[in-house]
Amino acid sequence: MIEKVVVDTNIFVSAIMNADGAPRQVIRLCLEKMLLPLVGNALFAEYEDVCGRKELFDDAILPKDERFLLLEAFFSVCQWVPIYYLWRPNLKDEADNHLIELAVGGGATALITANRKDFARAELLFPQLRVVTAGEFLAQRRS
Repeated sequence: MIEKVVVDTNIFVSAIMNADGAPRQVIRLCLEKMLLPLVGNALFAEYEDVCGRKELFDDAILPKDERFLLLEAFFSVCQWVPIYYLWRPNLKDEADNHLIELAVGGGATALITANRKDFARAELLFPQLRVVTAGEFLAQRRS
């Protein structure tokens, strides 16, 4: 069975900015259907917003049109998860709660993010969900 994951937008941005990093490998595993990334309304909108920020990608490897082609390819392998229950309040940064809700609602085993500290002080704990960086996720897969 393919592992279900939630991929934070910062991982996608890092993959676009750095051809050799762990985030690029995570996105590649998703595109090769070796991981099943989950997406919902909030994360979908966040991806589209972030990928359209010109100033963020001034030094990016990919131009805007190719970023959106990559995003479309990524979305094509995602599983859409409707969210019916909100786990609030949970995180200090309200903007990150939707990621936990998506992961729990979709049965993800991992939330892959560059900002693990943002999830460290969660009021609600979900033992089946690990919050890891891309490098940690890949290392765990290898072991």
